[in-house]
Amino acid sequence: MILVVMSYHLSRKPISIVKSELHRNCSNIIQPKDINITNNVTWCDWPPFDQDNYQTLFGVLDNCFLVAYAIGMFFSGIFGERLPLRYYLSIGMLMSGLFTCLFGLGFYWNIHSLGYYAFVQVMNGLVQTTGWPAVVACVGNWFGKGKRGFIMGVWNSHTSVGNILGSLIAGVFVSTAWGLSFIVPGIIIACTGVLCFFFLVESENQEGGETAPLLRDSSIVDPSINGAISTEPDVIVEEHSEAISFLGALCIPGVVEFSLCLLFAKLVSYTFLYWLPLYISNVAHFEAKEAGDMSTLFDVGGILGGILAGLVSDYTGGRATTCCVMLVVAAPMLFLYNYIGQRSLGTTIGMLLLCGALVNGPYALITTAVSADLGTHESLKGNARALSTVTAIIDGTGSIGAALGPLLAGVISPSGWNNVFYMLISADVLACLVREQSLSKRSKQ
Repeated sequence: MILVVMSYHLSRKPISIVKSELHRNCSNIIQPKDINITNNVTWCDWPPFDQDNYQTLFGVLDNCFLVAYAIGMFFSGIFGERLPLRYYLSIGMLMSGLFTCLFGLGFYWNIHSLGYYAFVQVMNGLVQTTGWPAVVACVGNWFGKGKRGFIMGVWNSHTSVGNILGSLIAGVFVSTAWGLSFIVPGIIIACTGVLCFFFLVESENQEGGETAPLLRDSSIVDPSINGAISTEPDVIVEEHSEAISFLGALCIPGVVEFSLCLLFAKLVSYTFLYWLPLYISNVAHFEAKEAGDMSTLFDVGGILGGILAGLVSDYTGGRATTCCVMLVVAAPMLFLYNYIGQRSLGTTIGMLLLCGALVNGPYALITTAVSADLGTHESLKGNARALSTVTAIIDGTGSIGAALGPLLAGVISPSGWNNVFYMLISADVLACLVREQSLSKRSKQ
């Protein structure tokens, strides 16, 4: 499971690193004598990203992936409940490796069509939806709820590790042959898919035809009441229970509220994922590789934030409160990073780590522990097959925000990076308000 999650995120990262190579400041680069140059400003850019609207075109590519991912996610959970997870994940990873490689092959095939790259992004977005619902369903059924926040916080850190590895691998090739920045991660996820096919064990007692969690806990968390803990007998998992419907999953207390909260939280996280290297390159004037390497500090902070959020939510029993506190603190930290984050190397490192922890902490908590809590909610009477659908609804709604964030960044950034950060701060506040509003309604009932 660790390798699966890492490889999915590793293969998504290259495009954010390659952006600053597809469109560069060519006037500062020594011109080759054997090339007839007609434009000193754009001669080293990769068409069609050599135009003034290059940021909008980058936004189009981001959204081709993210919109397809968001739409596909709502259906992925349904398929994940009805198909063997080993086959589902393996095929999805092989196909994702194919389309990731196809993007990089555009460099060697000398393709300059926006339509080609957009099509590859759409297809990759669809096949990447095979990962998250299936993986959370496996891990969620393995572990009991009492320590689920910490366990899933540690486990979810591998999404950030995947982002870091993706940035470093892409950075090795970005300045020489950016096609390899996609091809190498594509080969890695495809090979991981082969390993998944041969070695994935979907449940502890799979060979005996039974499914049982690896850890059980008598504490049953009801996140609809701010994660309050009640002690009841263990819920018996019904392996052959009927798969839950889409509307049935929406009626589970807390699903809609946390889905909307994740929409805004993921908007912020994915804007950083896709635009942070370009922001660092433009504002701090780093080269593409240096900007990519520096952006990995945001993911390092995300690892720490996800684990901390899980620990605190387990100790306090309040998943929603933990999310809200981190979101409230994140807003002013984003403001500070924009204004003082590039003053010195030490300040940049510290602010990236802090912002990464505060932004990705709530996002990690909702997509893992909260989704697993809701998918094994006591109202389901042990129907473990609901977990994949609930996870798909929550992450699918969040993926709408993930699509909106980079799109808005592409539209807003030409008017100044300050406006992009104002948008991110507003989204953080809205994420907190959505969850707080639902809590106040429940407290009055």
